[in-house]
Amino acid sequence: MELGVRMVAKQQWLWLVGLTGVAVMLVAPVAGAEEKARNGEGRSASSSYSPATSHFRSDQEYPATTIDEWLNQIAQTAAVTITGIQLEPTDIGVEIILETAAGQPSEPSSSVVGNALIVEIPNAVLALEGDEFQQANPAEGIALVAVTALANNRVRVAVTGLEAAPTAEVRITAQGLVLSVASGTETADDAEDAIQVVVTGEQERGYQVERATTATRTDTPILNIPQSIQVVPRQVIEDQAATQVTEVLRNVSGIAVNASPLTIFSDDIRIRGITAGRDYYRNGIRNFFGGFNLGQETANIERVEVLKGPASILYGQAEPGGVVNLITRSPLNEPYYAVDMTVGNYNFYRPTLDLSGPLNAAGTILYRFNAAYQYSESFVDTFDAERFFIAPTLQIQLSENTTLTIDGEYLDDSRPNYTGLPALGTVLENPLGDVPISRFLGDEDRRDRVVGNVGYRLEHNFNEAWSIRNSFRYEFLGVNEDAIFVNALLDDNRTVSRGAFRTRGDAQNYALQTDVLGEVSTGNVEHQLLFGLELRRTDQDFRGGGSPPVPDIDLFDPEYGNFDLEFVNERGAKSTQSVIAGYVQDLISIGEAFTILLGARYDWVEQTTNNRDANQEFYQRDTALTPRVGIVYQPIEPLSLYASYSRSFAPSFGADFRNADGSPFEPTEGEQVEIGVKAELFDNRLIATLAAYDLTRQNIVTPDPQRPGFSLQIGEERSRGIEFDLIGEPLPGLSLIASYAYTDAEITKDNSGNEGNRPNNVPEHSGSLWATYTIQAGTLQGLGFGLGAFIVGEREGDLGNTFQLPGYIRTDAALFYRRENWDIALNIKNLFDVEYYESASFRDGVYPGAPFTILGTVSVRF
Repeated sequence: MELGVRMVAKQQWLWLVGLTGVAVMLVAPVAGAEEKARNGEGRSASSSYSPATSHFRSDQEYPATTIDEWLNQIAQTAAVTITGIQLEPTDIGVEIILETAAGQPSEPSSSVVGNALIVEIPNAVLALEGDEFQQANPAEGIALVAVTALANNRVRVAVTGLEAAPTAEVRITAQGLVLSVASGTETADDAEDAIQVVVTGEQERGYQVERATTATRTDTPILNIPQSIQVVPRQVIEDQAATQVTEVLRNVSGIAVNASPLTIFSDDIRIRGITAGRDYYRNGIRNFFGGFNLGQETANIERVEVLKGPASILYGQAEPGGVVNLITRSPLNEPYYAVDMTVGNYNFYRPTLDLSGPLNAAGTILYRFNAAYQYSESFVDTFDAERFFIAPTLQIQLSENTTLTIDGEYLDDSRPNYTGLPALGTVLENPLGDVPISRFLGDEDRRDRVVGNVGYRLEHNFNEAWSIRNSFRYEFLGVNEDAIFVNALLDDNRTVSRGAFRTRGDAQNYALQTDVLGEVSTGNVEHQLLFGLELRRTDQDFRGGGSPPVPDIDLFDPEYGNFDLEFVNERGAKSTQSVIAGYVQDLISIGEAFTILLGARYDWVEQTTNNRDANQEFYQRDTALTPRVGIVYQPIEPLSLYASYSRSFAPSFGADFRNADGSPFEPTEGEQVEIGVKAELFDNRLIATLAAYDLTRQNIVTPDPQRPGFSLQIGEERSRGIEFDLIGEPLPGLSLIASYAYTDAEITKDNSGNEGNRPNNVPEHSGSLWATYTIQAGTLQGLGFGLGAFIVGEREGDLGNTFQLPGYIRTDAALFYRRENWDIALNIKNLFDVEYYESASFRDGVYPGAPFTILGTVSVRF
């Protein structure tokens, strides 16, 4: 069996090479088209446009019928670059000149929203700092001119009238595109209400990513961050029909799945070989009960940011591999209503809802409401899962300088306890035969969990240089589950012994964060300062117990539901954890070439654990200082060379994390040195990161060989590696995201005989490549396809390295048709129906991956 999987994997490597060749063939004709544009071969410069009366005539208004015509159509859609914007007052209003580098702009479209004239230019790229231009009151009767970059190579020009919507005549000159704007003449009842600033709410950029917030808690260009940070935007989530966070994280280098998508722990991951299942954040605040406790929803995620390496400088207790920050969707300034319906094999049903817009005429109160319901069966026999999710958001502009955002989430999830299959019969040979991946070894049980949160974020600008941000979040978890699990495969190679447990309880987490941000300049040195304070309290109260022996199950001929569960020996424990932390950071820019990042954080952590049945109470207090220092050198503007050093800590809490004398263990600690190169290519449309790191995690708890039942804190693991990530839209219609990771992970100190072994589920080599292309013109405009491969090398199945999971390549594909108000999409996961294994938790807990899966989605927007 293992040989067959490897043969298929080799065939898929050839498929990946072929995919790369297709991408190269797409690049070549478009590059040729750009060269023709530079040589003056293109549309006449004498065309003119009036939004009310006329349109450009397309050079090609028929579908391509041959390969040559299709390639020629691609070539004719090369985007023009807008390099500058000039505003010149006229007798009737203002003339807006969009200066272009080469080529002629495509046909623009126009609309009127309130007092604003909106002109949208396709196949255009805005090459300005910040990708946005604004000027207030450029001429009498005109309140604002705003030019904004949109997704899929589009540029929007919004001209807001003081009393009414302006009108415009659009023409092409040697300079570029010129809008001759005449101010509106209608009288407004209230001048204040007449000024409507039209914005996009969110800056739609498709696959283009230039800035991130997770690394510094400020909106910082990725090239200025001396640490590897990767961003997966919303468009990737939609293109891949990703409904789980781990599906999104497959696009990022150095991340390994540590569980199965069918379990409640589906978001359990390793980053750079180090466990990170509890290191999830939502909008910069720890998502305490997400990730490890329950797989998180993607319905309201705008983008996923992954900061590699120790992050305790800003986020406190965390493992040194890295953190995942989920950025949620924000309210929009314009009315937006979207309904999606996705269906697939295994009785998969998923309707979603996305509503947004203003709640008052002034546009100072905005809302967004996301909801999703999902029911699915599985390739695993008798398995079914159901979940319901809602996420409301309200944003209030209290004044010109103050914004209050109130948001919440609620997720209800129910599924059986899935613990996988034994290694014998799956990745190892069983003399009795192969075990089908559809086999379920649980029974009629359910794991029901509810998680949710509610909070606010208050932001106030004192002036252009100083601001304050205060955030509070209350999070809750409810658990009600009776679960059957696999103990072991017995010596006859077919009988599986099982056990059961019951858990009832709840937990709450309260987090309060305050950040003060400021900018100070001294000569050619600029300081971006951050001062922060974090307060957090977590209360947990759970009871649980085991069951008398659960009947064994036959691996090859299972029978279900022939017994009743009776739980005994239920025990309970309560715990309270409190955190007080302060941090400071200085991002220093020295001239145009150097950026230095300095910071430190100090944490005070206390926890009390009360074992009610044994009448025992344990108290523990830890403190930690975690620094970070980094430097960035930019020899030229689109290229950064960087180096950094950072540390992390994570307390070891609970009655089980104590020495034989009863004293508590020290926190686990991590430190990392990282160097790398970042580059923006294709006129900032593509960003690449190459990083090398050396990471160590210490104070890991290992069994004490002299005192059975006790532990020693002497364990250590080390991870070294090289990672490469690439994302962007290098050419009109072409979007791609790719990654590669070489991970040399090793257990360097251990008392269990595992010294020198690799951690489980960590491949030495892994990578991904996903690309989409959308036809940009003609009657097939909006038709597109996507193709990608997710590559995972051989992994160890347990810490003892007693068996291995074979490597695999999973190929996914997509076909879609996108129009102005509706989309249809077809996604295929595991296109070639490869048999593979996601991960393993122990020798009798191997998780197979899903076979061929097809999903169809219809989306309607209003």
